[in-house]
Amino acid sequence: MRDTERVSARHDAPVDVAYAAAWTSQACARGAVAAIDLDALRANIATVRERIGGVEVMAVVKADAYGHGLEACARAALDGGATWLGVALLDEAIALRDAGVGGQILGWLAVPGSRWGDCLERDIDVSVSASWALEEVRAAATATGRLARVHLKADTGLSRSGATPRDWSDLVAAAHAAEVEGLVEVVGVWSHLACADTPSHPSVAAQISVFEAALTVAAQAGLRPTVRHLANSAGALGVPSARFDLVRLGIAMYGLTPGDDIGTADALGLRPVMSLRARLASVKQVPGGSGVSYGHDYVTGSDTTLGLVPLGYADGIPRAACNSGPVLAAGALRTVAGRVCMDQVVIDLGDDDAAPGDEVVLFGGEGPSADDWASACGTIGYEIVTRIGPRVPRVHLGVTS
Repeated sequence: MRDTERVSARHDAPVDVAYAAAWTSQACARGAVAAIDLDALRANIATVRERIGGVEVMAVVKADAYGHGLEACARAALDGGATWLGVALLDEAIALRDAGVGGQILGWLAVPGSRWGDCLERDIDVSVSASWALEEVRAAATATGRLARVHLKADTGLSRSGATPRDWSDLVAAAHAAEVEGLVEVVGVWSHLACADTPSHPSVAAQISVFEAALTVAAQAGLRPTVRHLANSAGALGVPSARFDLVRLGIAMYGLTPGDDIGTADALGLRPVMSLRARLASVKQVPGGSGVSYGHDYVTGSDTTLGLVPLGYADGIPRAACNSGPVLAAGALRTVAGRVCMDQVVIDLGDDDAAPGDEVVLFGGEGPSADDWASACGTIGYEIVTRIGPRVPRVHLGVTS
């Protein structure tokens, strides 16, 4: 009876009461939750806007808002001062509009046969990087009777999507002809920096120069775009000359650093938006010399207490976190003990007091950061948050009506 009372008391008192609301019945039953602090997201946008002056902000909410929840984050971003929303897939843009989300929306990753017409009917801007895409957009505009709002993308040196300088003149000429036909409005010209997270890299200045040349060619062809955009989070914060009319704010909006050379999240005044939390599923004492998890890559050095966390690589916990992933538990920072399994990890609690149902923080809030996990796993914070899987409930805090 004493143990039961103790577990119940701990279960009702998370480590940080600010996140108590995240433990909905669904999250408690699952034993894990990704708490999404929308007030932090709004604050991050305000912080960046203060740094960049009067430049407009496009909140990038692709990939389910970097794993944070597409619709909720899109609405919060607009509340926080963003005037544009950016997504990769056209289906993501369509989902936002169908959910009643306003603002200007740009979708930029498409293949032949994509849902251009559905975008035009929903007042969604689309990116065009090549002649085939422009032809499909023209056809969609003709079929729907809707003017296509287009952002022409120039490849200034990233060598992904975008028209190369060799093809750029033909693309802008064809786009201007489509404007004359009344089928297309070229709203924007844009590109993407390859090394903005290292502002001193010579490619940064080179790409800005190529972008400015592309703008000149577009103007000579008769195009008058209202927004020119080149900078992502790193460019917005670290390369003032790349800001132009609009910056695309991605990882910084979610409270993580866009690169070591730009500064830590704390130094940039950013607050983490996602906090990944779990409740111990098991606590037990084992003797020294006990092998832990598959392969016995971790062996206890003495008699100790082990805690079982019900999250694994099927939930997005990197398998590379073996013996390195940081976790806050029982009032102290621990590391994952042994290999990350599909559904669970083990932590060594030493002599500290713990019980099933106690909360542990993998990252966010008062615990380690997603950037700390990235360092431990040899990756970037982007990957840590975007890979958290659908088995983990998202609970959004700070939702406004």
